[in-house]
Amino acid sequence: MDQLSAMRAFVRVVEAGTFTRAADLLDMPKPTVTKQIQQLESHLHAKLLNRTTRRVTVTMDGAAYYERALRVLNEIDELDGSMASSQARPSGRLRVDVSAPLAMRVIIPNLPEFHARYPDIQLDLGLSDRPADLLAENLDCAVRAGEISDQSLIARRIGEMYLVTCASPSYVQRHGEPQHPTDLEGDHFIVGYRYAGTSRTAPFTYADGKESHEIRGRFVVSLNEGAGYVAAAVAGLGVVQAPTFMVQEDIAAGRLVPLLTNWCSTPKPLHIVYPPNRHLSNKVRVFVDWLAELFAKDDLIQRRSSLPHCA
Repeated sequence: MDQLSAMRAFVRVVEAGTFTRAADLLDMPKPTVTKQIQQLESHLHAKLLNRTTRRVTVTMDGAAYYERALRVLNEIDELDGSMASSQARPSGRLRVDVSAPLAMRVIIPNLPEFHARYPDIQLDLGLSDRPADLLAENLDCAVRAGEISDQSLIARRIGEMYLVTCASPSYVQRHGEPQHPTDLEGDHFIVGYRYAGTSRTAPFTYADGKESHEIRGRFVVSLNEGAGYVAAAVAGLGVVQAPTFMVQEDIAAGRLVPLLTNWCSTPKPLHIVYPPNRHLSNKVRVFVDWLAELFAKDDLIQRRSSLPHCA
């Protein structure tokens, strides 16, 4: 038995969901794939898959083996890639975790250019505001805003996100326009942005060159996802402090209006983070370089663009 080939066949069956689809992806006859899986199960003395006439499901042993096999195969692919010429075209599957708003508004619209430059890279994007466990979830890298607290990860700073305070016209009509950051702790309501997995909400930060403030206002709703956070502001549920790229379209359309425009908010650094064992991968390197290049020229990330400037 060619164990490496059998492992690849098993991983492909799990991901494809059927032997027929896996065989097509592997460009192998279906009986060959079936035989490889049977030999692998015999070798391991464990049943990896449950087969019916319509579908294939993974056993508990199979699920555990899949995760380990995937890591081994990725390591082999990366080892092969590191031995190749530095001029070789990067290729392979790249798993990236990123927040949904950043992906939808900045990264995905620019992916055709990345694909044209690196056509042999298959990109798997996981969209979530929940900080992913890169090792446990077998991710190659993640895009994260703010300071990086996990010292076990390698981090590269690739830009900054500027924030703007805004609310819906209906909210301003009901509550008035705040003139000072501390007004948000008075008769106003904010929309709370809750850190994933906790009950803590992010403070609003302000500075004008002479004084600075960290504001924690009262709220009627808090959310742990960016798109919902902005949607709550559009619905008139309170004031938000959000990255410019998330609210630019709503401000341009009149669904939100900027507030406290004479005050600067503290920009959030943007990082690419990846486990130490990934940092020599060509596919990770070119993706990180491309993101840094993209964010350096993206007005919605680096500057306030057409939004009001701080005084």
